[in-house]
Amino acid sequence: MWFLFAAASALCFGLRGILYQWTSQRPIDRNLLLLGVYASGTLIALFAAAVTGQAWTKPVWIGTLLGLFSFVSNAAMYKGYSVGKASLVAMFTGLPPVVVVLFAYVLWGEKLNTAQLAAFIVIVAGILMIRYSNDISLKNLQGAHWGAITMLFFGLTDLSSKQATLIGAATLPTLALMYGTGSLLFAASWLLGRKQEAFTRAATRIGHEEAAAGKEETPSSPVRAAASAAGSGPVPTMARGWTPGRTLIWGMFVGITNVCGMILAMPAFAAGVTGLVSVVIAMNVVLVLFYARFGLKEKFSRLESGGLLLALIGIIVLRLAA
Repeated sequence: MWFLFAAASALCFGLRGILYQWTSQRPIDRNLLLLGVYASGTLIALFAAAVTGQAWTKPVWIGTLLGLFSFVSNAAMYKGYSVGKASLVAMFTGLPPVVVVLFAYVLWGEKLNTAQLAAFIVIVAGILMIRYSNDISLKNLQGAHWGAITMLFFGLTDLSSKQATLIGAATLPTLALMYGTGSLLFAASWLLGRKQEAFTRAATRIGHEEAAAGKEETPSSPVRAAASAAGSGPVPTMARGWTPGRTLIWGMFVGITNVCGMILAMPAFAAGVTGLVSVVIAMNVVLVLFYARFGLKEKFSRLESGGLLLALIGIIVLRLAA
């Protein structure tokens, strides 16, 4: 039964990855979008918790830690999709089981057997092949560093989810706190971004006024100093049609896939082995890779294709050996 929950969770997260990638190519406010994603998760989890009557006990506060880890991982994944190749970022989103297996050994004594170690080596070899493919160099990582951050914090999210089940935290209240924490963090990021944009606009305007007046650029205040540094380039604005309201609503729609994936993942972690569940869920990468290949028409070099294939084989071996 746990496998069905994990597989269904992988499907939800795969859809989330596709929606993230599609949305990341639109010039919209990322933090506002993700605020919508987490606000949707909060509302759904709160409603479901009220309907089912699950208890709000002390262990559910682990949801705040889940919210922090999830905030970092989702923000990094979205950023990676916006600046890098979808296939490369998607590959990293399939690697959190490596983090899970290693940390699970330290935390709960889950040892790596020979097959697991072999899988780890295969996965690393695959990543190195991708890293040294023809179109990825030290100067053009194409989102690899964001993918690595995503991998680490998704792994920590999985480990925290398992820990929540071990201490007896009710699923829905825990998720409500998780998404509530994430909502607050993304709201703070959005407000900070608006403040910085307003400051940049003011600095740019002052720079234009001084240039028009023929004054020598001698900044004597923080605003003028910023104007000098900013120059007269255009200031990013919200694209026509993507108003704050529309962005928030779209984020709430995307959030349905996210919260459904977590609701399905929690019982899978409760019933299954940590590494095993994590790798099944990580197979959502297959759905995103199919989208990248057939939807986005991305071309893979032979080295890149070989690296992707090796990494996928490693994930499958790790899943079977966990």
